[in-house]
Amino acid sequence: MSRLPLDPIFVERARTHRAYLISTALEQAKAFFLRPKTTTVARPKPAPAADPTATSPKAAGPKAKPSSPTAKATTAAPRRKKTRAQHRKAARNWDKKELATVGVPGPELRIEEHTIPVAGFPDVRIRLYHPPTADGDQAVPAVLSFFGGAFRIGGIDYPTTDAGFRRRAADAGVVIAAVDYALAPEHRYPTQLEQAHASLEWVFAEAATLGIDARRIAVAGVSAGGSIAAALTLVNRERGRLPIRLQLLEVPVTDLTGGHIDLRPVREMGIPRIFAIKELRSVAKTYLLDRRQAKEPHASPLLARSHADLPRAVILTAEYDPLRGDGAAYLAALRADGVDASGTMYLGATHDTPIFGGVLPAARRWHDDVVTALRSLHD
Repeated sequence: MSRLPLDPIFVERARTHRAYLISTALEQAKAFFLRPKTTTVARPKPAPAADPTATSPKAAGPKAKPSSPTAKATTAAPRRKKTRAQHRKAARNWDKKELATVGVPGPELRIEEHTIPVAGFPDVRIRLYHPPTADGDQAVPAVLSFFGGAFRIGGIDYPTTDAGFRRRAADAGVVIAAVDYALAPEHRYPTQLEQAHASLEWVFAEAATLGIDARRIAVAGVSAGGSIAAALTLVNRERGRLPIRLQLLEVPVTDLTGGHIDLRPVREMGIPRIFAIKELRSVAKTYLLDRRQAKEPHASPLLARSHADLPRAVILTAEYDPLRGDGAAYLAALRADGVDASGTMYLGATHDTPIFGGVLPAARRWHDDVVTALRSLHD
């Protein structure tokens, strides 16, 4: 059981989220039970054959109209669901509102945009946020970073994500190389991981040109992005063993089988268990082409046979987050295989705590801890 009550700022949000889940479920049930029924339309019987001996048109009777090839018709058109584009637009608008009301804007920095080819997969866009301390003559550390969003929403252009990258680059004195990986379900696993690996190779190969110190490169990710970052260290160990100095994983997804989901925080926030399970399962369903892929280590880094020789790790989790078990289990697995790994759980906090830097002390502490981890690259 959690020992610290949910931070008051999240109480109303939990109530709103609960109401949203319930209303969505009711709408889905209504659409299912009240969907238009399909009715069978009988084919019209053909007109009697004309008497071949008749010479008068009346003898053959009225001309029969050809019957329609369609045997069924519906009484009404089904209600349209929101498209993915509409959901993503709404999410981005909400994110913009969050930055304005509870977030902290990022500083103006020098920005570079690059598009990287990925063999056999879509090209990927990378944005470099250069710290104000960079003078161009001295190379600085870099962090290859992956945003969160359940693999299906989000991006480096989302306001809170962009602001977070700017603040981290400025405060830690590092280049943030933000990867705008492709979203599911249009692009399924392992597309995102292949884009991540191509991005990692590119950063190392172009480090000198980009003003990056190739000896001081880390990977980082939030939620779904944490899954990609963790899996990337496994792929790098298999393919190239580039010298990644650190993996920083925030509320990471490490087991898509759902074996380490912790529903106690959900219960304590008053969210019905069935709704939470459905929402969490939909993440894997959207990302993976086949649910059996959840057992693959590149989809679920926790399930790798060994985590030996992976980079030093810092893992941050939240008390009121069903993914806290994923983070804790991954930390234990890394330590068991000899990896220098540490972890912090933020009490009274939720999955998206970091974006609340304008109103929540825990979010400001979270940012400071991230900056401390990233500044260790200067050592």
